[in-house]
Amino acid sequence: MKNKIHLITSMIRYNLKIIFANKFIYFMIAAVAFYLLVTTIMLFSDGIPGEDDIYSTLIFPGILILFYPVIFNIQNDKDSRMLEIIFSIPNYRYKIYLLRFIISLLLLAVILLFMTLVSVITVVQVPIFYMVYQLMYPLLFIACLSFLFTTLVKNASGAAVIMVIIGLFFWIMAEPLEYSKWNIFLNPFNIPSDISYSIWTNIVFQNRLMLVTGSVISILWALINLQKRERFV
Repeated sequence: MKNKIHLITSMIRYNLKIIFANKFIYFMIAAVAFYLLVTTIMLFSDGIPGEDDIYSTLIFPGILILFYPVIFNIQNDKDSRMLEIIFSIPNYRYKIYLLRFIISLLLLAVILLFMTLVSVITVVQVPIFYMVYQLMYPLLFIACLSFLFTTLVKNASGAAVIMVIIGLFFWIMAEPLEYSKWNIFLNPFNIPSDISYSIWTNIVFQNRLMLVTGSVISILWALINLQKRERFV
């Protein structure tokens, strides 16, 4: 049991070093800088920020934090000539990339918890764990979709371009889709005044259900794509 615990701890520590390697620090700095900038603006603004403002403030840093470790997960191993070694061990590629994916999500959740706590202390009282819980729905979907495109395109830069195009589309359609269940950035705290609370709750539930379904399909499809090792090496 001690050996297993030591092995798991060593594996997690090793993959954390890989996740934090290369350009991840720049995305992390950009996420923190954006969060601090928007929080400072809210502190000195005349209006009173609400839960919907905190949600909108945190979702973009969350995307930045996930962007590099998810999209460049396979590309970094290819550039460092580790891909052939990983793919030569049966089923190991599933375990290693799924482990890194899960570690990236857990790391994101911890960072979001810290940012939300700072918002509670400096800006406005919000339910910390519930806020992070709602944020993880769209962020999980974006992460799974990004990982899927990485396995389809087989190039991190190409997958990044596709995800940017998708993000721009939803940014352009932000107003028409603001209260739609098809909006992946739907803000559950921004309750419209012309819709009853029960209908709004149903819209949010359907939106979250579709995001979870899309996430499961995307991650399973990505893992199936990893079976075709010759496409990557």
